[in-house]
Amino acid sequence: MTSTAQAAKSGARAAHPEHLGHVIFIAAAAAMGGFLFGYDSSVINGAVEAIRDRYDVGSAALAQVIAIALIGCAIGAATAGRIADRIGRIRCMQIAAVLFTISAVGSALPFALYDLAFWRVVGGFAIGMASVIGPAYIAEVAPPAYRGRLGSFQQAAIVIGIAVSQLVNWGVLNAADGDQRGKLMGLEAWQVMLGVMVVPAVLYGLLSFVIPESPRFLISVGKHERAREILTEVEGKGVDLDARVTEIEHAMKSEHKSSFKDLLGGGFLFKPIVWVGIGLSVFQQFVGINVAFYYSSTLWQSVGVDPTDSFFYSFTTSIINIVGTVIAMIFVDRIGRRPLAIIGSVGMVVGLALEAWAFSYHLVDGKLPATQGWIALIAAHVFVLFFALSWGVVVWVFLGEMFPNRIRAAALGVAAAAQWIANWAITASFPSLADWNLSATYVIYTAFAALSIPFVLKFVKETKGKALEEMG
Repeated sequence: MTSTAQAAKSGARAAHPEHLGHVIFIAAAAAMGGFLFGYDSSVINGAVEAIRDRYDVGSAALAQVIAIALIGCAIGAATAGRIADRIGRIRCMQIAAVLFTISAVGSALPFALYDLAFWRVVGGFAIGMASVIGPAYIAEVAPPAYRGRLGSFQQAAIVIGIAVSQLVNWGVLNAADGDQRGKLMGLEAWQVMLGVMVVPAVLYGLLSFVIPESPRFLISVGKHERAREILTEVEGKGVDLDARVTEIEHAMKSEHKSSFKDLLGGGFLFKPIVWVGIGLSVFQQFVGINVAFYYSSTLWQSVGVDPTDSFFYSFTTSIINIVGTVIAMIFVDRIGRRPLAIIGSVGMVVGLALEAWAFSYHLVDGKLPATQGWIALIAAHVFVLFFALSWGVVVWVFLGEMFPNRIRAAALGVAAAAQWIANWAITASFPSLADWNLSATYVIYTAFAALSIPFVLKFVKETKGKALEEMG
């Protein structure tokens, strides 16, 4: 590296913008994509039983309508990077905002079940785009000294989006006198729940017009003067702009464009480190976490909880999810990734096992016995808390750090794809499994939580405090 580039790098690390509040606003605006990611993922929770009733479908068909959005997620995530490199990060956000808006309107006004499924796929594509473009944009505009904290906005926005969606669902249900198919503003309550997403989707689109394009993208297309203006805006006037532009250009030229072929090797198709990443992604989903966000209202109603109360419990679970995420953000750099993952796994085993035990009891007058009902409710919150303070955050930290530089991008893509597929498998199978045996379903999730402990101990290496160049 040249002395000029070294000076720029040290200057960038020490950069402190004069208007930090403005930089925070930029990161928060970009994280609105994360909010919509969380909101759109979980808002369907409030509509499941109404959709089942309106279209008179069985559990298997219903599950496919709920899970089909994940197909769109996978496609959106796979293509967002290329779209952003071609037309820019801001244009990519604007496309996602339009798709979120279209999906909200279409989902609220479906004329058939297949029509609803199509709009779910459109929303899923937007989720996939938002899951990629938000973190990438924030990393590119954030001053290095604040990158970690600003980068955490995306995960915080996701869990807030989940919580707000459950609060909206609860509020709409109360306005409809506790009937998911009750009339409200000329529509059924569940349609209003899905349609409300128009508001944050339009806000996301409007915010994308007032935040700047990524300096990295501008330099890649030869717009150096505009890039300098934005670097001054986000890193401060004390930075040597010419040197910073040179540094970014040097970094972009020296980057290795990893491909799928780079991941091959070893005895089972992929290199061992890639399998570890896939394993982390699969375990994160196979503990059944998304059942808590896609089906919790249905779950509680199936064991006799009043619909309005079931929606309220879904909201309280989302608040616990936020609390756990904040705990993880505080401790992930203090005690390390592996200890946090193991603590979370132990807590999840306890919570899931208690749920399995409670659900094994026969319903009395359509309800769980009082003791088992309360234990199931508390255990569900314990499970979500321990997931959120560990695997919910730690897996993404691991995936961003654990791979060697040469294969990081491609390996992360494969691991993320595995996560969407595992998410789909759990989401699509839960209604049928629950109809078969709800307690046994939770025994399966408990087993995966237990197996995650030896997996971490044997195969996952600590990445805390290591430079990315040390990974391998």
